[in-house]
Amino acid sequence: MASISIPPSPSSPSSSSSSLSPLPWTNPDPDSDSSFAPPLVEDSRPSPPRSIVPREEEEPVEPESCGEVAPSVDLPSAETSYSSHESALPADLPPLLPVSSSSSPPKVEADSVAPSLLHLSFNQDDGCFAAGTDRGFRIYNCDPFREIFRRDFDGGGVGVVEMLFRCNILALVGGGTSPYYPPNKVMIWDDHQSRCIGELSFRSDVRAVRLRRDRIIVVLDHKIFVYNFADLKLVHQIETVPNPKGLCAVSQQQGSLVLVCPGGQKGQVRVEHYGARSTKFIMAHDSRIACFALSQDGRLIATASSKGTLIRIFSTVDGMLLQEVRRGADRAEIYSLAFSANLQWLAVSSDKGTVHVFSLKINLGSTAHDKPRPASDPNVPTTSSHLSFIKGVLPKYFNSEWSVAQFRLHENIQYIVAFGHQKNTVVILGMDGSFFRCQFDPVAGGEMTQLECYNFLKSETS
Repeated sequence: MASISIPPSPSSPSSSSSSLSPLPWTNPDPDSDSSFAPPLVEDSRPSPPRSIVPREEEEPVEPESCGEVAPSVDLPSAETSYSSHESALPADLPPLLPVSSSSSPPKVEADSVAPSLLHLSFNQDDGCFAAGTDRGFRIYNCDPFREIFRRDFDGGGVGVVEMLFRCNILALVGGGTSPYYPPNKVMIWDDHQSRCIGELSFRSDVRAVRLRRDRIIVVLDHKIFVYNFADLKLVHQIETVPNPKGLCAVSQQQGSLVLVCPGGQKGQVRVEHYGARSTKFIMAHDSRIACFALSQDGRLIATASSKGTLIRIFSTVDGMLLQEVRRGADRAEIYSLAFSANLQWLAVSSDKGTVHVFSLKINLGSTAHDKPRPASDPNVPTTSSHLSFIKGVLPKYFNSEWSVAQFRLHENIQYIVAFGHQKNTVVILGMDGSFFRCQFDPVAGGEMTQLECYNFLKSETS
């Protein structure tokens, strides 16, 4: 799942403890339909505050064991405290915008001044995306493209918005020049009640949040905290190299929890297999890790370094390098990586203004428990350079695997990518408010065909 945030400026030392407020809702049903839509509130008045009963203080639970190869885990020194935070609840909020039944974007009242984007991220199945702005947040459907609802807060910005599939629970972190919530707190927002119902507090700014139906993962500059969703108990804490981008990814397949984050040294990726209670360290690059993506089932990881020329695909099970593809020859900042649902394609966006789609040649085996291996079928098509006949004479560059399809955009604008639910389609979101849906030809390749283009920050005014 891809996301882009404008990092808040560091303001306090690294966190070593957190304060929690219990959540008064039951954990989302793991077997429920992930396409469940958020309930709509017709009344503009917020629901009356629901009381949060403080729990007795208790010692933090022991973290889940990660095997002998994992370094020791130090839990926060302070006891975990539970407290109510009703005073942090927002004032009167506008009602949700109704969902349009039309396949075209809804026509809403035009804003006098378009908001500034602070954050963009897809939800777990890439069917929706969330936009954090300097005045609140908005949720959009990808196909068909339409705004589902928005929340505008008076004079307050939201720097992180993390969805939980399509349910009414979101995680929010304040951001921008005037944050609506403190940047060191994760606010659990229930859009059915139109208010926050819990929070996680830290001693330094939150860089990112990742959600599963059974876990909440909070990323700080040097640490990652893993909590149970149902009771907010801390179950694991991970030390990382400086991580201002908040790099972290978790698998979404039920029954298999895999977490990937930067390791303890430059160029290293750490893979936590919670089911197997093991930790794997992969030296992916010589330079620092700039971006990575994890497949839904947690078996594949794609990584890019600060050089941005090569993307490498590894097996998270044994750390084996499965494939290497080349974005280009000159340095670039990789903004986003994304696997297709069938694990046949990989999409990449960078500051060069081009989105690339690569063909994956990986044998995944017949079951989800098989170890991925490089494809050995000679009939699998190759996208190697046409100059590969001089392999061994000129540098490796000429034998690199190149992208199958490309889409040209503006340079130096941050774009994130995901594969659409329609076959061979790619969805591209820009920090300038642009939305593109494109289609690529898996056989002929070349330039993608643009299917849709909108600016989701500018309301229609017909």
